[in-house]
Amino acid sequence: MIPRSLLARTFLLLALLVLLTTAAWLSLFRFIDAEPRARESAQLAASAVNLIRASLFAAAPEKRLGLFAEFASREGIRLLPAEPEDRVEAMPDSRFHRLLERELSSRLGEHTRVAASVDGEPGFWISFRLDENDDDEEYWLVLPRERAARNFTMHWLSWGLLAIALALAVAWLIASRISRPLKAMARSVEAVGRGQTPAPLPEDGAEELRRLAGAFNTMASDLERHEKDRSEVLAGISHDLRTPLTRLRLEAELSVADEGARQAVVADIEQMEAVISQFMDYARTESGEDRAPVDLAALLDGIVEHQAYVGRALPAEIGALPEISLRPKAIRRALTNLIDNAWKYGGSDVRLKAAAVDGEIRIEISDRGPGIPAAETERLKRPFARLETARSNAGGTGLGLAIVERIARLHDGRLDLLANPGGGLIACLSLPIRR
Repeated sequence: MIPRSLLARTFLLLALLVLLTTAAWLSLFRFIDAEPRARESAQLAASAVNLIRASLFAAAPEKRLGLFAEFASREGIRLLPAEPEDRVEAMPDSRFHRLLERELSSRLGEHTRVAASVDGEPGFWISFRLDENDDDEEYWLVLPRERAARNFTMHWLSWGLLAIALALAVAWLIASRISRPLKAMARSVEAVGRGQTPAPLPEDGAEELRRLAGAFNTMASDLERHEKDRSEVLAGISHDLRTPLTRLRLEAELSVADEGARQAVVADIEQMEAVISQFMDYARTESGEDRAPVDLAALLDGIVEHQAYVGRALPAEIGALPEISLRPKAIRRALTNLIDNAWKYGGSDVRLKAAAVDGEIRIEISDRGPGIPAAETERLKRPFARLETARSNAGGTGLGLAIVERIARLHDGRLDLLANPGGGLIACLSLPIRR
């Protein structure tokens, strides 16, 4: 039930503050407003009673009935004689009505009665006597019921709702101004996590947000510079090593007379060249290749044909794949690494399968080798990480899966290492479908 985003949480807290403050303000105002309104209503009712009482005193007894009719027709005020058998319903038990009755009693006398209805007829009923000492001659003055009610609820509720609406709009503006730069920073952090270089964040807004954006921009630029320096150093070293390796190969071919020794030296040199090639692949994983629309099915067919050309029959099951935006050289490099690993460690039964599933393309390279323990899958995606059982094999550097992982993140995808039913490993490269 608790919202997860900062925008929703901040807005909810501000909205609760506004609602509670408005409710407290309305309650306090209603409490304070009750007494002056009760005094005003009592004063008007008492004035009407006193005027009518004076008019009745001044009129002759035989003309009082006509005076009653005149009050009813012109002023909407009715006068009725009070009877002992009258069924009287008291006013509601509220602070306002208690204050109203107290004010009327103080102005008209302790004998004054106030009723909400008499004999089942609603209204604002006030009793009075023509003579304070005469209990027999008592009358009911019937005023419109609205005069004994507070016109507070609808009037002030409308103003309260307007104030709440304006306050909530301002609260949403405040919350959005706080969360907007944080959302932009979260997207930039995700881009850094995928190995990309995000655009610099705008350094504006509150001082804390400006400092945070500036620190992030500095960190991102430093990471980009360090990554370029590392890649250039690694590529430079790998490139410089190839020239002496070529001379060593030539020296071995010409100078070593023993065939077995010559082949051993050449094999060692080829292994060193393969290691250097992986270093260079790792260094140029994120270098300058732009995305382009790629027919992935045709790219996979080309990889299968190349594997057949080098003597590796690769059974493939390639479904209908949409054209998506990729870095084709990087994807080819990643898939070639997975296939090479499968041939190296998984035996001869290597298969390729590709299909579009749930908004992404999944490319699976399966083998029947010893597989990888589930607890080791994430560690093996890091550079130079290898299984204990593979360390005796000098042909690997521990960079193959790290290269694939970086290429997957570069395409907003992922690499999953799964157990193959019946034994072996399934390396699944998942790429989101983005036209």
